[in-house]
Amino acid sequence: MRRTKIVATIGPASDSVETLSALIKAGVNVFRLNFSHGLADEQRQRAHRIRELAAELGRHVALLGDLQGPKIRLRKLPDDAIALKKAQTLVLDTDLEDGAGDSGHVGVDYPPLPESVSAGDILLLDDGRFRLVVEKVEGNRVHTRSESTGTLKSRKGINKLGGGLSAPALTAKDLQDVKVAAELALDYVAISFPSGAADIEYARSELTKAGCIADVIGKVERAEAVADPATLDALIEACDGIMVARGDLGVEIGDANLIAYQKLMIKRARQLNRVVITATQMMESMISSPLPTRAEVFDVANAVLDGTDAVMLSAETAAGQYPVETVEAMASTCVGAEQSPSIRRSGHRMDREFVSAEEAVAMGAMYTANHLQGVKALIALTESGKTPLLMSRISSGLPIYAVSGHQTTCNRVCLYRGVRPVYMETAKYTPEELIPAVVAHLRDKGLVNTGDTVLFTHGDNVGVGGCTNTLKILNV
Repeated sequence: MRRTKIVATIGPASDSVETLSALIKAGVNVFRLNFSHGLADEQRQRAHRIRELAAELGRHVALLGDLQGPKIRLRKLPDDAIALKKAQTLVLDTDLEDGAGDSGHVGVDYPPLPESVSAGDILLLDDGRFRLVVEKVEGNRVHTRSESTGTLKSRKGINKLGGGLSAPALTAKDLQDVKVAAELALDYVAISFPSGAADIEYARSELTKAGCIADVIGKVERAEAVADPATLDALIEACDGIMVARGDLGVEIGDANLIAYQKLMIKRARQLNRVVITATQMMESMISSPLPTRAEVFDVANAVLDGTDAVMLSAETAAGQYPVETVEAMASTCVGAEQSPSIRRSGHRMDREFVSAEEAVAMGAMYTANHLQGVKALIALTESGKTPLLMSRISSGLPIYAVSGHQTTCNRVCLYRGVRPVYMETAKYTPEELIPAVVAHLRDKGLVNTGDTVLFTHGDNVGVGGCTNTLKILNV
Protein backbone atom coordinates (compact mmCIF):
# COMPACT_ATOMS: atom_id res chain seq x y z
CA MET A 1 0.00 0.00 0.00
CA ARG A 2 1.40 3.41 -0.96
CA ARG A 3 1.62 5.49 2.20
CA THR A 4 2.39 8.94 0.77
CA LYS A 5 -0.70 10.64 -0.60
CA ILE A 6 -1.05 12.41 -3.96
CA VAL A 7 -2.79 15.77 -4.42
CA ALA A 8 -3.72 16.56 -8.04
CA THR A 9 -4.94 19.93 -9.30
CA ILE A 10 -7.96 19.84 -11.59
CA GLY A 11 -8.11 22.03 -14.67
CA PRO A 12 -9.10 21.97 -18.33
CA ALA A 13 -6.79 19.02 -19.05
CA SER A 14 -8.32 16.80 -16.41
CA ASP A 15 -11.93 17.66 -15.63
CA SER A 16 -13.62 15.26 -18.04
CA VAL A 17 -15.39 12.22 -16.64
CA GLU A 18 -12.96 9.88 -18.39
CA THR A 19 -9.82 11.60 -17.12
CA LEU A 20 -11.10 12.08 -13.57
CA SER A 21 -12.03 8.40 -13.41
CA ALA A 22 -8.56 7.44 -14.66
CA LEU A 23 -6.92 9.76 -12.13
CA ILE A 24 -8.83 8.20 -9.24
CA LYS A 25 -7.82 4.73 -10.42
CA ALA A 26 -4.21 5.87 -10.84
CA GLY A 27 -4.11 6.83 -7.17
CA VAL A 28 -5.14 10.45 -6.58
CA ASN A 29 -6.14 10.85 -2.93
CA VAL A 30 -6.98 14.57 -2.88
CA PHE A 31 -8.25 16.76 -5.71
CA ARG A 32 -7.29 20.43 -5.56
CA LEU A 33 -9.74 23.01 -6.86
CA ASN A 34 -7.66 26.10 -7.63
CA PHE A 35 -9.87 29.15 -7.08
CA SER A 36 -7.26 31.34 -8.80
CA HIS A 37 -8.52 29.93 -12.10
CA GLY A 38 -12.04 29.22 -13.30
CA LEU A 39 -15.47 30.45 -12.29
CA ALA A 40 -17.37 29.27 -9.22
CA ASP A 41 -19.79 27.25 -11.37
CA GLU A 42 -16.85 25.38 -12.90
CA GLN A 43 -15.62 24.45 -9.43
CA ARG A 44 -19.10 23.29 -8.47
CA GLN A 45 -19.31 21.05 -11.52
CA ARG A 46 -15.87 19.59 -10.85
CA ALA A 47 -16.61 18.92 -7.19
CA HIS A 48 -19.90 17.16 -7.92
CA ARG A 49 -18.33 15.14 -10.74
CA ILE A 50 -15.47 13.96 -8.51
CA ARG A 51 -17.80 12.99 -5.67
CA GLU A 52 -20.04 11.02 -8.02
CA LEU A 53 -17.14 9.20 -9.69
CA ALA A 54 -15.47 8.35 -6.38
CA ALA A 55 -18.74 6.86 -5.12
CA GLU A 56 -19.15 4.83 -8.32
CA LEU A 57 -15.60 3.51 -8.03
CA GLY A 58 -15.91 2.75 -4.32
CA ARG A 59 -13.06 5.11 -3.43
CA HIS A 60 -12.69 7.89 -0.90
CA VAL A 61 -11.05 11.11 -2.06
CA ALA A 62 -10.78 14.50 -0.39
CA LEU A 63 -11.51 17.87 -2.00
CA LEU A 64 -9.20 20.80 -1.27
CA GLY A 65 -10.22 24.33 -2.23
CA ASP A 66 -7.20 26.57 -2.70
CA LEU A 67 -8.08 30.25 -2.24
CA GLN A 68 -6.33 32.74 -4.51
CA GLY A 69 -5.30 35.02 -1.67
CA PRO A 70 -3.71 38.45 -1.93
CA LYS A 71 -1.08 37.64 -4.54
CA ILE A 72 0.58 40.87 -5.60
CA ARG A 73 0.48 41.08 -9.39
CA LEU A 74 1.08 43.22 -12.42
CA ARG A 75 -2.03 44.53 -14.11
CA LYS A 76 -2.93 43.57 -17.66
CA LEU A 77 -0.11 44.80 -19.87
CA PRO A 78 -0.39 46.49 -23.29
CA ASP A 79 -0.88 43.73 -25.88
CA ASP A 80 -0.79 41.30 -22.90
CA ALA A 81 3.05 41.34 -22.75
CA ILE A 82 6.10 43.54 -23.01
CA ALA A 83 9.68 42.85 -24.09
CA LEU A 84 12.05 43.56 -21.24
CA LYS A 85 15.80 44.03 -21.71
CA LYS A 86 18.69 44.05 -19.28
CA ALA A 87 19.51 47.55 -17.94
CA GLN A 88 16.14 48.87 -19.19
CA THR A 89 14.18 51.18 -16.92
CA LEU A 90 10.71 49.96 -15.95
CA VAL A 91 8.27 52.07 -13.96
CA LEU A 92 5.73 50.23 -11.79
CA ASP A 93 2.71 52.47 -11.34
CA THR A 94 -0.17 51.75 -8.96
CA ASP A 95 -2.34 54.38 -10.68
CA LEU A 96 -2.37 52.69 -14.09
CA GLU A 97 -5.43 50.64 -15.03
CA ASP A 98 -5.54 47.36 -16.96
CA GLY A 99 -4.09 47.65 -20.45
CA ALA A 100 -2.61 51.12 -19.91
CA GLY A 101 1.05 52.05 -20.15
CA ASP A 102 3.81 50.92 -22.48
CA SER A 103 6.98 48.81 -22.52
CA GLY A 104 8.64 51.07 -19.96
CA HIS A 105 5.62 51.91 -17.79
CA VAL A 106 3.23 49.26 -16.41
CA GLY A 107 0.47 49.00 -13.84
CA VAL A 108 0.59 47.13 -10.53
CA ASP A 109 -2.44 45.85 -8.62
CA TYR A 110 -1.03 46.65 -5.17
CA PRO A 111 -1.55 50.22 -3.92
CA PRO A 112 0.86 49.97 -0.94
CA LEU A 113 3.84 49.11 -3.19
CA PRO A 114 5.46 52.59 -3.11
CA GLU A 115 5.39 52.59 0.71
CA SER A 116 6.73 49.03 0.90
CA VAL A 117 9.97 49.47 -1.06
CA SER A 118 12.97 51.78 -1.17
CA ALA A 119 16.06 52.30 -3.30
CA GLY A 120 18.22 49.19 -3.48
CA ASP A 121 15.41 46.69 -2.89
CA ILE A 122 15.13 43.74 -5.28
CA LEU A 123 11.74 42.92 -6.81
CA LEU A 124 11.24 39.50 -8.38
CA LEU A 125 8.55 39.02 -11.03
CA ASP A 126 7.07 35.86 -12.53
CA ASP A 127 8.45 33.45 -9.89
CA GLY A 128 11.87 35.07 -10.05
CA ARG A 129 12.31 34.96 -13.81
CA PHE A 130 12.68 38.75 -13.85
CA ARG A 131 14.77 40.70 -11.36
CA LEU A 132 14.28 44.46 -10.90
CA VAL A 133 16.39 46.79 -8.76
CA VAL A 134 14.48 49.70 -7.20
CA GLU A 135 16.23 52.99 -8.02
CA LYS A 136 13.77 55.50 -6.57
CA VAL A 137 10.16 56.03 -5.54
CA GLU A 138 8.16 59.05 -6.72
CA GLY A 139 4.57 59.26 -5.51
CA ASN A 140 2.78 56.13 -6.70
CA ARG A 141 5.54 55.24 -9.14
CA VAL A 142 8.41 52.87 -8.38
CA HIS A 143 11.33 53.33 -10.78
CA THR A 144 13.32 50.16 -11.36
CA ARG A 145 16.17 48.88 -13.51
CA SER A 146 15.88 45.44 -15.04
CA GLU A 147 18.59 42.83 -14.56
CA SER A 148 16.81 40.38 -16.87
CA THR A 149 15.85 39.96 -20.51
CA GLY A 150 12.70 38.30 -21.82
CA THR A 151 8.97 38.60 -22.44
CA LEU A 152 7.05 39.71 -19.36
CA LYS A 153 3.38 38.78 -19.46
CA SER A 154 0.27 40.19 -17.81
CA ARG A 155 -0.84 39.34 -14.25
CA LYS A 156 2.51 37.91 -13.17
CA GLY A 157 3.25 37.90 -9.47
CA ILE A 158 5.60 40.30 -7.69
CA ASN A 159 7.76 39.36 -4.71
CA LYS A 160 10.35 41.28 -2.74
CA LEU A 161 13.61 39.51 -2.03
CA GLY A 162 13.60 38.81 1.70
CA GLY A 163 9.86 39.47 2.02
CA GLY A 164 8.07 42.60 3.09
CA LEU A 165 5.15 42.82 0.66
CA SER A 166 2.01 41.74 2.48
CA ALA A 167 -1.73 42.20 2.20
CA PRO A 168 -4.84 41.07 4.13
CA ALA A 169 -5.16 37.28 4.39
CA LEU A 170 -8.46 37.10 2.50
CA THR A 171 -9.55 39.27 -0.42
CA ALA A 172 -13.14 40.07 -1.38
CA LYS A 173 -12.93 37.27 -3.96
CA ASP A 174 -11.70 34.85 -1.30
CA LEU A 175 -14.67 35.65 0.94
CA GLN A 176 -17.03 34.74 -1.91
CA ASP A 177 -15.09 31.56 -2.60
CA VAL A 178 -15.33 30.63 1.09
CA LYS A 179 -19.12 30.53 0.62
CA VAL A 180 -18.65 28.18 -2.34
CA ALA A 181 -16.37 25.98 -0.22
CA ALA A 182 -19.07 25.79 2.44
CA GLU A 183 -21.76 24.99 -0.13
CA LEU A 184 -19.66 22.16 -1.58
CA ALA A 185 -18.70 20.82 1.87
CA LEU A 186 -15.03 20.78 0.90
CA ASP A 187 -12.77 18.75 3.16
CA TYR A 188 -9.88 21.22 3.16
CA VAL A 189 -9.42 24.92 2.37
CA ALA A 190 -5.93 26.27 1.70
CA ILE A 191 -5.13 29.84 2.77
CA SER A 192 -2.66 31.61 0.48
CA PHE A 193 0.10 33.97 1.63
CA PRO A 194 -0.47 34.02 5.41
CA SER A 195 2.17 36.05 7.23
CA GLY A 196 1.56 34.34 10.55
CA ALA A 197 -0.91 32.70 12.89
CA ALA A 198 -3.19 35.75 13.02
CA ASP A 199 -3.96 35.43 9.31
CA ILE A 200 -4.93 31.77 9.77
CA GLU A 201 -7.12 32.58 12.76
CA TYR A 202 -8.91 35.30 10.79
CA ALA A 203 -9.44 32.94 7.86
CA ARG A 204 -10.77 30.23 10.16
CA SER A 205 -13.26 32.65 11.69
CA GLU A 206 -14.53 33.61 8.23
CA LEU A 207 -14.86 29.93 7.28
CA THR A 208 -16.85 29.30 10.45
CA LYS A 209 -19.15 32.27 9.73
CA ALA A 210 -19.86 30.82 6.28
CA GLY A 211 -20.70 27.42 7.77
CA CYS A 212 -17.62 25.78 6.24
CA ILE A 213 -16.43 22.72 8.20
CA ALA A 214 -13.24 22.22 6.17
CA ASP A 215 -9.88 21.77 7.84
CA VAL A 216 -7.50 24.67 7.23
CA ILE A 217 -4.25 24.28 5.30
CA GLY A 218 -1.83 27.20 5.61
CA LYS A 219 0.38 27.73 2.55
CA VAL A 220 3.82 28.74 3.74
CA GLU A 221 5.01 31.02 0.93
CA ARG A 222 6.11 34.30 2.54
CA ALA A 223 9.49 35.07 4.01
CA GLU A 224 7.74 36.56 7.06
CA ALA A 225 6.18 33.17 7.85
CA VAL A 226 9.60 31.55 8.31
CA ALA A 227 11.37 34.58 9.76
CA ASP A 228 12.00 32.82 13.07
CA PRO A 229 11.14 29.46 14.69
CA ALA A 230 8.44 30.91 16.95
CA THR A 231 6.56 32.51 14.03
CA LEU A 232 6.69 29.31 12.00
CA ASP A 233 5.57 27.12 14.89
CA ALA A 234 2.69 29.46 15.72
CA LEU A 235 1.57 29.39 12.08
CA ILE A 236 1.72 25.59 11.96
CA GLU A 237 -0.20 25.23 15.23
CA ALA A 238 -2.93 27.61 14.00
CA CYS A 239 -3.55 25.30 11.02
CA ASP A 240 -4.78 21.75 10.63
CA GLY A 241 -1.98 21.30 8.13
CA ILE A 242 0.49 23.23 6.02
CA MET A 243 1.60 23.31 2.42
CA VAL A 244 5.28 23.81 1.64
CA ALA A 245 4.53 26.16 -1.26
CA ARG A 246 7.96 26.28 -2.85
CA GLY A 247 7.19 28.75 -5.65
CA ASP A 248 6.71 32.10 -3.94
CA LEU A 249 8.68 31.07 -0.84
CA GLY A 250 11.66 30.09 -2.96
CA VAL A 251 11.50 33.43 -4.73
CA GLU A 252 11.47 35.39 -1.46
CA ILE A 253 14.13 33.48 0.49
CA GLY A 254 16.14 31.99 -2.38
CA ASP A 255 16.04 28.40 -3.62
CA ALA A 256 19.31 27.56 -1.89
CA ASN A 257 17.77 28.43 1.49
CA LEU A 258 14.51 26.68 0.62
CA ILE A 259 16.06 23.22 0.86
CA ALA A 260 16.66 23.40 4.59
CA TYR A 261 13.31 25.10 5.22
CA GLN A 262 11.42 22.34 3.40
CA LYS A 263 12.98 19.74 5.67
CA LEU A 264 12.34 21.87 8.76
CA MET A 265 8.68 22.47 7.90
CA ILE A 266 7.99 18.80 7.28
CA LYS A 267 9.69 17.88 10.54
CA ARG A 268 7.90 20.53 12.62
CA ALA A 269 4.50 19.79 11.11
CA ARG A 270 4.84 16.13 12.08
CA GLN A 271 6.14 16.98 15.55
CA LEU A 272 3.20 19.34 16.10
CA ASN A 273 0.70 16.70 14.88
CA ARG A 274 -0.24 18.52 11.67
CA VAL A 275 -0.36 17.20 8.13
CA VAL A 276 2.02 18.56 5.49
CA ILE A 277 1.84 18.79 1.70
CA THR A 278 4.95 19.40 -0.40
CA ALA A 279 4.15 21.30 -3.60
CA THR A 280 5.38 23.14 -6.70
CA GLN A 281 7.08 21.87 -9.85
CA MET A 282 7.48 18.34 -8.53
CA MET A 283 7.13 16.78 -11.99
CA GLU A 284 6.93 19.92 -14.10
CA SER A 285 8.57 18.43 -17.19
CA MET A 286 5.58 16.07 -17.50
CA ILE A 287 3.43 19.00 -18.60
CA SER A 288 4.77 18.18 -22.05
CA SER A 289 6.69 14.92 -21.58
CA PRO A 290 5.35 11.40 -20.88
CA LEU A 291 8.26 10.70 -18.52
CA PRO A 292 9.68 12.67 -15.57
CA THR A 293 13.31 13.66 -15.34
CA ARG A 294 15.49 11.75 -12.92
CA ALA A 295 15.93 14.94 -10.91
CA GLU A 296 12.14 15.20 -10.49
CA VAL A 297 11.94 11.59 -9.35
CA PHE A 298 14.58 12.30 -6.73
CA ASP A 299 12.80 15.51 -5.66
CA VAL A 300 9.57 13.60 -4.98
CA ALA A 301 11.48 10.79 -3.28
CA ASN A 302 13.33 13.26 -1.06
CA ALA A 303 10.05 14.71 0.21
CA VAL A 304 8.80 11.19 0.90
CA LEU A 305 11.98 10.35 2.83
CA ASP A 306 11.56 13.57 4.84
CA GLY A 307 8.13 12.36 5.95
CA THR A 308 5.69 14.53 3.98
CA ASP A 309 2.06 13.38 4.12
CA ALA A 310 1.44 14.26 0.49
CA VAL A 311 3.10 15.44 -2.69
CA MET A 312 1.20 17.76 -5.00
CA LEU A 313 0.82 18.22 -8.74
CA SER A 314 -0.25 21.58 -10.15
CA ALA A 315 -0.04 22.41 -13.86
CA GLU A 316 1.07 18.83 -14.52
CA THR A 317 -2.50 17.61 -14.08
CA ALA A 318 -4.44 20.86 -14.55
CA ALA A 319 -3.05 21.81 -17.95
CA GLY A 320 -0.52 19.17 -18.92
CA GLN A 321 -0.64 16.70 -21.78
CA TYR A 322 -0.15 13.62 -19.58
CA PRO A 323 -2.16 14.00 -16.35
CA VAL A 324 -2.78 10.29 -15.75
CA GLU A 325 0.78 9.27 -16.63
CA THR A 326 2.07 11.92 -14.23
CA VAL A 327 0.05 10.51 -11.33
CA GLU A 328 1.22 7.00 -12.17
CA ALA A 329 4.85 8.15 -12.24
CA MET A 330 4.46 9.96 -8.93
CA ALA A 331 2.77 6.96 -7.30
CA SER A 332 5.56 4.68 -8.47
CA THR A 333 8.19 7.08 -7.15
CA CYS A 334 6.50 7.27 -3.74
CA VAL A 335 6.32 3.49 -3.43
CA GLY A 336 9.97 3.20 -4.39
CA ALA A 337 11.07 5.75 -1.79
CA GLU A 338 8.95 4.10 0.89
CA GLN A 339 11.01 0.93 0.62
CA SER A 340 13.86 2.67 2.44
CA PRO A 341 14.25 1.06 5.90
CA SER A 342 15.12 4.47 7.35
CA ILE A 343 11.52 5.71 7.14
CA ARG A 344 9.82 2.65 8.61
CA ARG A 345 10.70 3.59 12.19
CA SER A 346 10.69 6.84 14.11
CA GLY A 347 11.06 8.06 17.68
CA HIS A 348 8.52 10.87 17.38
CA ARG A 349 7.40 12.12 20.81
CA MET A 350 8.87 9.11 22.59
CA ASP A 351 10.76 11.42 24.95
CA ARG A 352 7.85 13.78 25.64
CA GLU A 353 4.72 13.76 27.76
CA PHE A 354 1.31 13.38 26.12
CA VAL A 355 -1.51 15.87 26.62
CA SER A 356 -4.51 13.53 26.28
CA ALA A 357 -5.54 9.90 26.68
CA GLU A 358 -6.24 9.83 22.94
CA GLU A 359 -2.64 10.75 22.14
CA ALA A 360 -1.26 8.32 24.71
CA VAL A 361 -3.27 5.45 23.20
CA ALA A 362 -2.25 6.41 19.65
CA MET A 363 1.43 6.60 20.58
CA GLY A 364 1.16 3.36 22.57
CA ALA A 365 -0.31 1.65 19.53
CA MET A 366 2.54 2.80 17.31
CA TYR A 367 5.18 1.80 19.87
CA THR A 368 3.60 -1.64 20.03
CA ALA A 369 3.42 -1.84 16.23
CA ASN A 370 7.15 -1.17 16.01
CA HIS A 371 8.17 -3.59 18.79
CA LEU A 372 5.71 -6.50 18.84
CA GLN A 373 6.61 -9.15 16.31
CA GLY A 374 3.98 -10.20 13.81
CA VAL A 375 1.65 -7.17 13.85
CA LYS A 376 0.06 -6.79 10.39
CA ALA A 377 -2.12 -3.69 10.72
CA LEU A 378 -3.56 -1.01 12.98
CA ILE A 379 -7.30 -0.39 13.13
CA ALA A 380 -8.64 2.87 14.54
CA LEU A 381 -12.38 3.12 15.14
CA THR A 382 -12.76 6.88 14.79
CA GLU A 383 -15.39 9.60 14.77
CA SER A 384 -13.27 12.61 13.81
CA GLY A 385 -10.11 11.04 12.42
CA LYS A 386 -7.91 12.44 15.21
CA THR A 387 -6.55 9.11 16.47
CA PRO A 388 -5.36 7.90 13.04
CA LEU A 389 -3.82 11.36 12.48
CA LEU A 390 -1.82 10.98 15.68
CA MET A 391 -0.83 7.46 14.70
CA SER A 392 0.35 8.63 11.29
CA ARG A 393 2.91 10.96 12.88
CA ILE A 394 5.02 7.86 13.67
CA SER A 395 6.40 5.66 10.90
CA SER A 396 5.84 1.93 11.12
CA GLY A 397 5.50 0.63 7.57
CA LEU A 398 2.15 -0.91 8.58
CA PRO A 399 -1.25 0.15 7.22
CA ILE A 400 -3.49 2.20 9.49
CA TYR A 401 -7.18 1.57 8.77
CA ALA A 402 -9.41 4.45 9.87
CA VAL A 403 -12.87 2.92 10.27
CA SER A 404 -15.67 5.46 10.54
CA GLY A 405 -19.39 5.80 10.05
CA HIS A 406 -18.93 9.33 8.71
CA GLN A 407 -18.14 9.95 5.05
CA THR A 408 -16.61 13.33 5.94
CA THR A 409 -14.11 11.64 8.25
CA CYS A 410 -13.25 9.05 5.60
CA ASN A 411 -12.60 11.86 3.14
CA ARG A 412 -10.50 13.87 5.57
CA VAL A 413 -8.11 11.04 6.44
CA CYS A 414 -7.31 10.61 2.73
CA LEU A 415 -4.57 13.20 3.29
CA TYR A 416 -2.93 11.43 6.24
CA ARG A 417 0.23 9.51 5.46
CA GLY A 418 -0.20 5.76 5.77
CA VAL A 419 -3.91 5.97 6.64
CA ARG A 420 -6.58 4.22 4.57
CA PRO A 421 -10.24 5.15 5.14
CA VAL A 422 -12.82 2.41 5.56
CA TYR A 423 -16.48 3.40 5.71
CA MET A 424 -18.79 1.24 7.82
CA GLU A 425 -22.24 1.82 9.27
CA THR A 426 -21.01 1.54 12.83
CA ALA A 427 -24.16 3.00 14.38
CA LYS A 428 -26.20 -0.14 13.75
CA TYR A 429 -24.09 -2.25 16.11
CA THR A 430 -24.15 -2.43 19.88
CA PRO A 431 -20.85 -1.70 21.67
CA GLU A 432 -20.40 -5.43 22.28
CA GLU A 433 -20.96 -6.28 18.62
CA LEU A 434 -18.94 -3.47 17.12
CA ILE A 435 -15.33 -4.63 17.50
CA PRO A 436 -15.81 -8.13 16.06
CA ALA A 437 -17.99 -6.63 13.32
CA VAL A 438 -15.25 -4.15 12.33
CA VAL A 439 -12.59 -6.86 12.21
CA ALA A 440 -14.89 -9.10 10.14
CA HIS A 441 -15.62 -6.20 7.78
CA LEU A 442 -11.91 -5.62 7.16
CA ARG A 443 -11.34 -9.36 6.68
CA ASP A 444 -14.18 -9.58 4.17
CA LYS A 445 -12.63 -6.69 2.22
CA GLY A 446 -9.30 -8.52 2.10
CA LEU A 447 -7.50 -5.89 4.20
CA VAL A 448 -6.63 -8.35 7.00
CA ASN A 449 -6.46 -12.14 6.98
CA THR A 450 -7.49 -14.88 9.37
CA GLY A 451 -4.68 -15.41 11.86
CA ASP A 452 -3.29 -11.87 11.59
CA THR A 453 -2.32 -9.98 14.73
CA VAL A 454 -3.81 -6.49 14.65
CA LEU A 455 -3.89 -3.51 16.99
CA PHE A 456 -7.33 -2.00 17.60
CA THR A 457 -8.06 1.40 19.19
CA HIS A 458 -11.46 2.75 20.20
CA GLY A 459 -13.28 4.69 22.90
CA ASP A 460 -15.69 3.42 25.52
CA ASN A 461 -18.15 6.12 24.49
CA VAL A 462 -18.94 4.85 21.00
CA GLY A 463 -20.13 7.62 18.69
CA VAL A 464 -18.44 10.42 20.63
CA GLY A 465 -15.36 12.08 19.15
CA GLY A 466 -12.15 12.59 21.12
CA CYS A 467 -12.78 9.70 23.52
CA THR A 468 -10.30 7.06 22.36
CA ASN A 469 -9.01 5.39 25.53
CA THR A 470 -8.50 1.71 24.67
CA LEU A 471 -5.87 -0.33 22.82
CA LYS A 472 -6.46 -4.01 22.17
CA ILE A 473 -4.21 -6.66 20.62
CA LEU A 474 -6.40 -9.03 18.60
CA ASN A 475 -6.04 -12.10 16.43
CA VAL A 476 -8.26 -12.07 13.37
